[in-house]
Parts: sequence; structure tokens; C-alpha cells
Amino acid sequence: MQIKIEKMIYGGEGLGRLPADESGRSKTVFVPFVLAGETAEVQAVETKPSFVRAELVEVTNRSPKRIEPGCEYFGRCGGCQYQHTSYDEQLKIKAEILRETLLRGAKLELPVELQVHAAEPWHYRNRTRLKVQTAPEFTVGYHRNRSHQILSIRHCPISSPLINRVITAVWQAGESEEIAPAIREVQIFTAHDDEHALVEAYGARELSKQEFERFAVAVRGRVSEIVGIVAFEASRKADDDETGPAEGASRGALFGVGERSLTYHAAGSDYRVSAGSFFQTNRFLVDKLVALAVGDTQGSNAFDLYAGAGLFSAPLANHFARITAVESSEYSSADLIANAPKNVKCIRATTEDFLRTTGARAELVLVDPPRAGLGEKTAHALGRMHVQRVTYVSCDPSTLSRDLRVLLQSGFRVEQAHLVDLFPQTYHMESVFHLVR
Repeated sequence: MQIKIEKMIYGGEGLGRLPADESGRSKTVFVPFVLAGETAEVQAVETKPSFVRAELVEVTNRSPKRIEPGCEYFGRCGGCQYQHTSYDEQLKIKAEILRETLLRGAKLELPVELQVHAAEPWHYRNRTRLKVQTAPEFTVGYHRNRSHQILSIRHCPISSPLINRVITAVWQAGESEEIAPAIREVQIFTAHDDEHALVEAYGARELSKQEFERFAVAVRGRVSEIVGIVAFEASRKADDDETGPAEGASRGALFGVGERSLTYHAAGSDYRVSAGSFFQTNRFLVDKLVALAVGDTQGSNAFDLYAGAGLFSAPLANHFARITAVESSEYSSADLIANAPKNVKCIRATTEDFLRTTGARAELVLVDPPRAGLGEKTAHALGRMHVQRVTYVSCDPSTLSRDLRVLLQSGFRVEQAHLVDLFPQTYHMESVFHLVR
């Protein structure tokens, strides 16, 4: 069927409509890898009462903003959605989607300018997670678009050069039959200067120490910059490296070879980041994100909620006499304690539990939740606090809009709005909102 693409929506798809039926109703059609204004031939892959999901067959009327993608896997790989248009156009698409989502979800038309902060569009990732399959033949890759099948890849142009070298080493080890079938996933994390890497291997319960060590020796022997490799159980819920692990997520390390952490320099501080811990994934924009989030507010007390390894806690400690940093993850909270300056009090708890039980007051509350956002209970608890300033760092415009609606009803207003493009070539976006009342 032929459809005209009206606009782009969050998730990387274009939106079109089918002709109205006899009742006058028109179904919405969602299709990937198109651009607004294009006409496309599409094939339905999922039909629901109110919408159709389709795959692109052919673009019959191309947008002048369409370009050739920079990766041979684009269109088949589920990792990127926007390589078919220029980076400047990607930023415009994301800004429009963020504004529309806020208007629809929070009933908020921004009263201030949305400031857009661009990134290096390639080789920006300091972390990637790959699927590993040993039978019927060895392969390493990502999920195919809209699928749980593995797409074999040899390189990833949005990942750092060192990550790509480690990907090559994993391939070589697998083709040399040095990787056991029990190893299912590999995650690679590199330091700020891309000169050191920490690898996590995710294995089935039956993964033996001997099998793991054989894999670790094979990969480290090919890339000397790997400081350590740590094995975790694959059956545990995987972290989403765009957003961080769910609150309370904990993974027990099975085995380790070499170091279990590396040092990441950002925003003027050195951070210990351990295997199993979360850290921001754009190696070029971490400093900018911290500067935008922390700002120049000063005072006596501040809360850093969903604090992770302390990325915001350390710089906040230069602005406030006392910081209370709250993190629930086992590994991130351990790193938080290691990274915290003396005037930071570290608490291992969920944000909801902390806000329910704390009697402390703060002049600023900074929140950086995972994709699920604050949630209704936490947003209402934050709205009831006697706090004048909230900084919300978000990785999902939909949950941001839901939470902002509660906070705006609690008397806050938007003082600054930033879109920080931590994830070029993809639909993901980071935003920083400063709220005051």
C-alpha cells in the first residue's frame, strides 16, 4: 500500500494514514526508515484495531533530506534509525518530537527556548552490548530491526575505535573456537580517552570458570588495552545502556580476570566505574551534560537521586555544603561511595523509599531516572517537598512529560530546557529541564 508520511514520531518511525473506511475512520500507519513528506510503498506486518505497523518496501517520492547511510548494516540492524538523513536534520526531528511530546503529555508549550546541544555523530559510544551465538556457526551482532534474531556485524561506526578492536578480537576468538556456547553476550565499556576497556561477559548458569578464563585469555591476548573481564549470569535482566539499570537491579559476578573497574575522567573528576555499574555512554558529551545539569546554583543542601556512580554528585559537591546521593544498584552504589567527596552522604535505597522516609530538606533536587521515569508516586512525593529547584535529566520524552505534568501541577515552572543529543543516528534523546517555583 502507498502512504504519505506526515511526520516523524518517537521510536524512529514515520506516521502516515490509510484512507478512511466506510465508517469514516482512518487507521494510523507506522513505518521505519522514512522521512516526513515522503511517499512510500509499505507492507503491513502487524494490524491492530487503531493502527498498522508496516515495513518499508520502497520510497516512491524521496525527500530532498534523504542521504545514503554511513553504515552497511543500517536498515537491518535495530540499533540506528536516522542514518538516512543528515545530522542537522536528525536534531530538528528530535527537537520537534520533544516539543510535541511535551505538548501532548504534559500540556506544556515550552515558555523558554529549547536549547539543542549537538554531538560528534560517529564513534561516540563508550559502551556497547553484543549478542554471541556459537551454533550452528559462530556469530557476533545486534538484534535485527524489530526482531530478536541476531544480525551478524563486524564493526559498529557509532562505537569508539577501541570498542571496534574488541569486537574484532571477539570474532577472532570465536572463529578459533575459544568461546564456549554458555557465553551469550559481551558488553564493552571504554574509558574517556578510549585507551582502556572493561569487558563484561554474560553466560548461562552452566558457564564454568575454566570456560570463562579461556575466553578471557583469548580476548585479552588480542587487545592489550583490556584491563579486565568479568562474568555475570546471562539470565539476569540486562541493563539498558541508554538508560541505566532498573532501580534495585543487582547482578552477582561469577568470575573475573584482571581489574573489575576502570577510571573514567569526566567533568574534572576521576570516577571509578565497575563492571555491572552504569555510566553515560557518549564519550564526547559527558562534560557538557554534567555542566548543563549541575548549572551554577549554590546552597547548603542538595539531593542527587538515581545517583549512579556519582557523575553529578561530585560536581554538585563544589556548589553545596552537603549532598545526599541516593542509589539502589549494588554496583553503582559501591562506586558512588568510592567516588563521593567528603561532603556527600551516600544512601543505598530506591528513590521512592528515600523520599517516603526522609525528613531532610534540600534547596535543589537533581533526578536522573532510567527510562521508566519517576513514576506517579515519586513525582507526587517530589511535588510535595519544600524544595524550590528540581533538575530533571531524562532519557525518555514520554515519561518526562508524564512526570512534568505532576510537577507543574505542584507549582513548578520550566526555567531552562535542553536537548542533549547523546545518541546520534538513533531516536534516543537526553534532555535536561530546570524547574523552579
